[in-house]
Amino acid sequence: MSDSTDQEPGTDPDKASVARMYDAMLGGRHNFAIDREAVAAFSAIDPQVRTLARANRAFLGRAVRFLVDSGVRQFIDLGSGIPTQGNVHEVAQAASPGARVVYVDNDPVAVAHSASLLADNPDAEIVDADIRRPADVLSSPQVRKLIDFDQPVAVLMVTILHFITPEENPAGITAAFRDALPEGSWLALSHATNQDRPDTAAAVGRLYRSRATSPVTARSHDEILGLFTGFDLVEPGLVHVPLWRPDPDDVLPDNPSEYWVYAGVGRKRP
Repeated sequence: MSDSTDQEPGTDPDKASVARMYDAMLGGRHNFAIDREAVAAFSAIDPQVRTLARANRAFLGRAVRFLVDSGVRQFIDLGSGIPTQGNVHEVAQAASPGARVVYVDNDPVAVAHSASLLADNPDAEIVDADIRRPADVLSSPQVRKLIDFDQPVAVLMVTILHFITPEENPAGITAAFRDALPEGSWLALSHATNQDRPDTAAAVGRLYRSRATSPVTARSHDEILGLFTGFDLVEPGLVHVPLWRPDPDDVLPDNPSEYWVYAGVGRKRP
């Protein structure tokens, strides 16, 4: 695995990165000791954290395949993180060659590895930007090059908005992207909840505030549902992450609320 001696410029050696922590949860190699230590502390709070991360990643793949089946050929993946198995462009381009993907992240490791991975792919690029400033994302050269706003676009916000504090206005961020999208566009979103396991959510929030570069704000089902304002949710609505359109061979959990992340996909209203 990576070591603190080869950190990308701009990394904070004293804080775990949420992108690198997620990479560690998924068994990736682009993380540092401080990230793995934070994941170990997370696992002490919730022993199935790696299972939850894999379930979230599987939702992303199912959502992208659904969106391709629905006619989408353009994707903007916000807070995309460090490349790992089942990246959006891999899933989308396997289903529809030529599908275009713009990744967005501001973690130096995520940006560097994404740029390396995508160097030979003319239909996918990475933007070094903060989703808290939607105008910077939407006006970036990469988005202007690859995304045609006269055709449907899918915006992906997969486990990113719970790193946006109330003061940073997550609903305003989703609204800014929604308003930029043409008719027939989509939003796919997953988000940690404090509704099913409030003690766990609170403990994880304290962990991220003390150890990581971004705090976590878990939200209720209704609060997460509000992020879909202006979108019509497709079946089965906003549900625990393993229950969103599972594949036929998926083994569903006996207690879905143990997966304290909600997921949904909605289409922009005319």
